[in-house]
Amino acid sequence: MGAVPRGIDADRRPPMTVPLRHFLVALALLVAGVVVGAGASAGVAPGLARLAHLHLLLAGWVCVTIMGAMTQFVPVWSGVPLHSRRLADAQLALVVVGVAGIAGGLLLARPAWVAPFGLAALAGFWTFAYNVGRTLRPVERYDVTERHFLVALGFVLALSLLGVLLAVGFTTPAFARVGVERTGAVGAHATVAVFGAVLTTVYGALYQLATMFTQTSLRGIDHGLRRVEEVAHPVGVVLLAIGRLVANAPVARTGGVLVVAAAVAVCVVLARRLSETRVDPTPMHARYAVFVAALGLWALLALPAWAADPLAREHLLGAAGAGHLLVLGAIGFVVFGTLYHVVPFVVWVHRYSDRLGVEPVPMVDDLYDDRLAAVDGVLLCVGTALVVGADLLGIGGVASALGGLSVAAGVGAFVLNVLSVVVRHGTRPIDRLLLGSLSPRRAAGDDPVDPGDASGDG
Repeated sequence: MGAVPRGIDADRRPPMTVPLRHFLVALALLVAGVVVGAGASAGVAPGLARLAHLHLLLAGWVCVTIMGAMTQFVPVWSGVPLHSRRLADAQLALVVVGVAGIAGGLLLARPAWVAPFGLAALAGFWTFAYNVGRTLRPVERYDVTERHFLVALGFVLALSLLGVLLAVGFTTPAFARVGVERTGAVGAHATVAVFGAVLTTVYGALYQLATMFTQTSLRGIDHGLRRVEEVAHPVGVVLLAIGRLVANAPVARTGGVLVVAAAVAVCVVLARRLSETRVDPTPMHARYAVFVAALGLWALLALPAWAADPLAREHLLGAAGAGHLLVLGAIGFVVFGTLYHVVPFVVWVHRYSDRLGVEPVPMVDDLYDDRLAAVDGVLLCVGTALVVGADLLGIGGVASALGGLSVAAGVGAFVLNVLSVVVRHGTRPIDRLLLGSLSPRRAAGDDPVDPGDASGDG
């Protein structure tokens, strides 16, 4: 049973609808991405299904989850109010419309659709960057997490701009006019997206979450490793992206080595925090352990691959066949683990925090079904192992198909468990969380009031 984290200023939170709306929509994008991925693996999905699959998972599920988490926890961690709740709602709508439209255009082989929907996604991501950037306290007071978040926002701006240019390039030779190959632009876009925006955010959040939810603190070599990562990772991402953009292998190789070194540093720091934890293990801790193992193995494989040829298409995300190891095994599991605490935490704060000390209340980790969490954990681990093993060994076939089915079943169990927290313990029904004032329940006047929404522009 997990304890309530110390040092949290709940009064700085935005209303419950803001982060939970992001998380629920992100879960829908996760399910859509899994379905499209399964269709692509079975050879029945139309168009550019694998590209649509990646956008639904990375630009959709992962990035929308990050947007919701930053919108919730930047005010909490920084002790400042959210700049604008209306902008937080606008960013979600724009990104969802953009990502869904991009995926639809790719699946239906309608390249002309991709650019306008890409502009919608760009507008949403830039609105998010502006809103969170205005929320952060003055630069001279930034801690390590806030510094990472600020760098990640810069990568968000860059990746969305590159994405729009690539979308335009489906119908117009946008890069040829400046002497850049499309393959180089794709490599730079993927680098800035996965290693820049996503992993920078993950690393920054882990410095807070890994200490907060293990009730430990950085000590000894942790501080040196953190300083190495804080410089090596962003510099490495920039060099790797630029090297790929202009087809300069030495620059890209230098960047790749720095990115790998930063990943190893993060693995060591997180492994040390988990080994010294002072609280009972939870699904979050177990999934963070998988993240450490997956990221460590990815780094071990990526170093020789990038040292040999960082520009090769098969080395886009590290070693050949290591894409699922990074995206599913590392990034996926850290997001799964974080949501297993963040969603119950947000619900707990709004439902039970004011009752603490007055009447018996459940703890945060009592809100979800731990047996179902164990089931989805096993399914996801087995499925990921099969998919990654099939990729690395180049065998595909039955192992890959069984792995995909196991991952899909695990995702289904995970989504069911998280949704049950909102349904059973939330102060608002799901339709009101998603639709706001457009909900039929709101129009009928039978929607319970969320105290967190009583003030502000959410």
